[in-house]
Amino acid sequence: MQPFSLDSCVELLCRLVATPSVSGSEDGTADILFDALKQHGATVNRLYNNIWVVSEGFDTQKPTLMLNSHHDTVKAAGGYTFDPHCGAVVDGKILGLGSNDAGGSVVSLMALFSRFSDTKNLPFNLILAITAEEETMGERGMRAMLAHFKEQSIKIDMAIVGEPTAMQAAVGERGLVVLDGLATGKSGHAARNEGDNALYKAVEDIALLRDYKFGKTSDVLGDIKISVTQIAAGSQHNIVPDSCRFVVDVRTTDAYTNEQTVALLQGAVRHSTLTPRSTRVRASAISTLHPLVRAAVAVGCKTFISPTTSDRAIMQGIPALKIGVGESSRSHTADEFVKISEIENGIAVYQSLLEQLAKYETLE
Repeated sequence: MQPFSLDSCVELLCRLVATPSVSGSEDGTADILFDALKQHGATVNRLYNNIWVVSEGFDTQKPTLMLNSHHDTVKAAGGYTFDPHCGAVVDGKILGLGSNDAGGSVVSLMALFSRFSDTKNLPFNLILAITAEEETMGERGMRAMLAHFKEQSIKIDMAIVGEPTAMQAAVGERGLVVLDGLATGKSGHAARNEGDNALYKAVEDIALLRDYKFGKTSDVLGDIKISVTQIAAGSQHNIVPDSCRFVVDVRTTDAYTNEQTVALLQGAVRHSTLTPRSTRVRASAISTLHPLVRAAVAVGCKTFISPTTSDRAIMQGIPALKIGVGESSRSHTADEFVKISEIENGIAVYQSLLEQLAKYETLE
């Protein structure tokens, strides 16, 4: 496979930015990625708008490392001072929606894969997977890709997830469960002290949630965080409310599944029902002793816990390290950009990481 040069990465990213790819509508960028890889000599596969390539010399007896990033975007934020799809290069920066999140990582991982596309002499296989629908965690993105790999009897043993982290190594992400709480009572006239005040019931349960302590703590992610963020009750000042609704923001860890976390909290309250909006955004963590983390540290990367989510939340059971080009603070904001120097550095760090990983006798 012909390697991607830095110039070809820049040109490709400009084309990607200039092509709208809001999550769920990534056909155009999928076409561009497919053609670019094919033109560089790769045998390219496509599932929906997911583009993937298997390294030459793939050996089922060796572990497989997946190189993953996403080519979908959120909708453009308000306040852009230039066309979000300009894809222009100005003062060493590529401007536009998706340049930072996560186009810089996409092209850097493509360049990395092209340099290591023949894995006959490596102790691991490589799969490059540039996926869709990451921003919505949709059914036709990484979920479909992992199911497809399973159908093809391809086992993913570990993964690098390209997201803007300034090329530092995120060893964990908290999950998220939003709970809708409801306490019920009986209405009555406030002056006569009638009824059963649902607001008092909710306040009692909110206090229990505030002070609740889980029995287990994650070695990587620490304690689960619980915050009650909204409350609403009553229709007027002289009527005792018969219902009180509140919202609980729960930042979960790998100490419990999201479903276990919900069940424990439901058991802790006395009056309220707690209904999760979704349990799909799961916590993920990789042991600091895993070879991926050790390799990242060995080449100078710092480890941290990421405050944002990514497709690694879907990769349950797969040790995954989130590391990529750009700054997280630029994501989902107006006037998004990524520096060409960041792409150049990203390719170099990724290459050093893979070369270091190849030195280890065991990859588990």
